[in-house]
Order: sequence, then C-alpha cells, then structure tokens
Amino acid sequence: MIPFLDRLDRANRILIVGCGGGFDVYSGVPLAIRLLARGKYVALANYSFTSFDPLTGERLSEVLWRVDTRHGSLPYFPERWLCEWLAGRDVSVPVYAFIQPGVLPLAEAFREIVTTHAIDLVVLVDGGTDSLIFGDEPGLGTVTEDAITLVAADEAAPGRVLLAALGFGIDEYHGVSHHSFLENVATLGREGGYLGAFSLTPGSAEADALLELIDLANARQTTLPSIVNNSVASALRGEFGNFHATDRTGSGTLFINPLMGLYWTFDAARVVAHMAYGKALRSTTTRHQARLAIEEVRYDLKLRPRQPIPL
Repeated sequence: MIPFLDRLDRANRILIVGCGGGFDVYSGVPLAIRLLARGKYVALANYSFTSFDPLTGERLSEVLWRVDTRHGSLPYFPERWLCEWLAGRDVSVPVYAFIQPGVLPLAEAFREIVTTHAIDLVVLVDGGTDSLIFGDEPGLGTVTEDAITLVAADEAAPGRVLLAALGFGIDEYHGVSHHSFLENVATLGREGGYLGAFSLTPGSAEADALLELIDLANARQTTLPSIVNNSVASALRGEFGNFHATDRTGSGTLFINPLMGLYWTFDAARVVAHMAYGKALRSTTTRHQARLAIEEVRYDLKLRPRQPIPL
C-alpha cells in the first residue's frame, strides 16, 4: 500500500495545486485524471507567472484569479492551455491562478478556495524535486515559489496537505543536488513524512493525458516551452540520455531517464517543519520578501557538501 494513494482514495474533494510556478500544475493532471475516474471532485490551481488582466481572467481577490476558455490568450499562459485541454475532453474543473504572492495573501487565497469548494485534501504538485529542500543543501534550484506555497497551504489547511514531486533528476539543470534530495527523503522516512513513490507508467490513461496536454501547450506556446514537462514527456516516450526536446536547454548535457516518471510523495507539514526558513516565510506578503527571507536564513547556515550519487 502506498500511503499517498490511500489518502487520495479516502478524500472526496481535492484541490491540486502547482506549487513551483509556470507549468507545475500540469504535473498534477495525471492525479486529477485518476481522481475524476473514481468520481471525486477536483479543483486545480497554480502559482502563476502569467500577467493577468480582466481579459485573461476573473479577479476574485488581490492575488486570486479564475481562468476558463472564455478568457483571451497570451504568449505565456499555461493555465489557459490547461482550460482548453479540459474543455476538449468535456471535463468541467475549476482552474485558479495565484499571482506571485507571499505567504500571507496566498494562505488567504487557499482558505477561499477550500471554503468555496468544501475541499478536504490539498495536493501540492512540483515539476522537479526542488520543493523538498530544507535549506542547507548546496543548491536550492528555483525554491522560492515552492516554499511559499508549502508554507501557505500548511497555514490554511493544517493536516490536510500532501506534496507530490514529479521529475527526479530534472533539477540538476538548475543546480539541485539529488544526493541531498535522497537524504531528505530518508530523513522524512524515519519520521513518517515520506508517503511513497510510484511510477507514471507509459501507455496508461494518466500518462497519455499528460502527454496530450504537453503537446497542446507546446503547440500554443512556441517561445517558452516547459523544460520540466518536456523532459518528463521525453522520459515517458522512451527517450534516454542527452536528449533535448526543446532548444531552451541549449548545449547543456541532459540525462533523460525513466526515473523522471516517478512521483515522490510527502506529508507537507513534515516538509515545512524541516525548512530552515519556514518561520521566516510566514509573515511575507510578496515573492520578493520571501526570496530575501530565504537568502538571509541561508546565509547563516552550514551547507552540506555537494556529493554525487554513487553509481
């Protein structure tokens, strides 16, 4: 039994949130497909980098917008492509966007969605694995948005938040130490905070749905395709090694491999408890404040040495 899947099966109304910005909500789509097939209620949300206005969304609060297919297009609009894909499947799921807030306004936005939809479980999804960062690692990747979302969700729905990270190995491109990631998983495992890993299997309905969505997004948005999602898609399609699905990865060396199709899952409260900067983030109102808080805390930490994974 995988505890994470057991928690999903026991919930009835689930909010799935992309926690790291950009296209992260796409990593939750396979989970949404599984839940919808079981008759569960699902809502989707994303920490967004989109520039919203009244033509591209319905503003519900200072930082919370709702998006659907009635709203116009932008050159960069992951949430719009998601709505279009859902409509093409005749799936009615509310889609929300958070506009780069700090913890305090994001926690309030979480409370509004949780109350409006009577949510009993929040699942944060990360494209990559830099959400599982305690702060003393040799490289943090793009951790600010993940950390804000984790702390805010824990504030808004304590005891009802899980974390799922898809794309092991991708964040090497952003300087993350996967040796440190695995050490963090072991730490959480000793405390009951690690809820298991499972594979997004090629040829499954869930994997096919994700590939279909990524293809649509690539067609709609040709200038900034998602590095993470295209790496996962490459792995699901059987590519291996230094394969580049997008020229955004330039001349760097990639290691596309089957481990990128694994979901690693955790109790979010246990992750937040290990964040060296968790307390400092709780009073932030903007993403800039959060980034500075992380930098200040990290300045005083003794960092772990960077180590390779033994082969």
